[in-house]
Amino acid sequence: MQDFIFYFKIGWTHILSWDATDHIYFITALAIIYSFRDWKKVLVLVTAFTIGHAITLYLSALDVFRFSVEWVEFAIPCTIVITGASNLLVKQEKKTKGMLQYLLALGFGLVHGMGYANYIRMMLSSNQNLVWSLFSFNVGLETGQILVVVLVLSVKWLLGEYNLVNARLLNILVSVYITLVSLILAFERFQGLGF
Repeated sequence: MQDFIFYFKIGWTHILSWDATDHIYFITALAIIYSFRDWKKVLVLVTAFTIGHAITLYLSALDVFRFSVEWVEFAIPCTIVITGASNLLVKQEKKTKGMLQYLLALGFGLVHGMGYANYIRMMLSSNQNLVWSLFSFNVGLETGQILVVVLVLSVKWLLGEYNLVNARLLNILVSVYITLVSLILAFERFQGLGF
């Protein structure tokens, strides 16, 4: 149980720390086009992202592959740009894009997991119970992501309930902000690639 709590906390802080703003932006971009009525869809999306993240961490911990940190750090904000920009193209009544949206969340989870892979590989290198540790980490991660989703949907609901902003306008404003911030971050990291 002590191992579970230890790795749960690491997963929890992986999403809920100031160093994880890219992660928070991504989850916010996934959730902002939805409302509480769509909680099952959002939960499946976030879980698909966590599964992708978990696959990369597991394979990395087994040292099946290694990635260039610079390229991964560039790819992460690119996934956020794609997610935020796609929100701008989706009409409110057609916000569900079906299986493609879940596959993108899974694929982008793979990319985000690469960003944490080196750290987790070093931490777990001497750990005998790899599956349990990664499970605990991912439960913490998923719990933190669900908290972010609940906060995003709660703020959206409150703003709508008091007629402070139209839901579609809020989707656009948040998506534009996240897309622009992530685009700037991607550009900065691209410059660091040495081209």
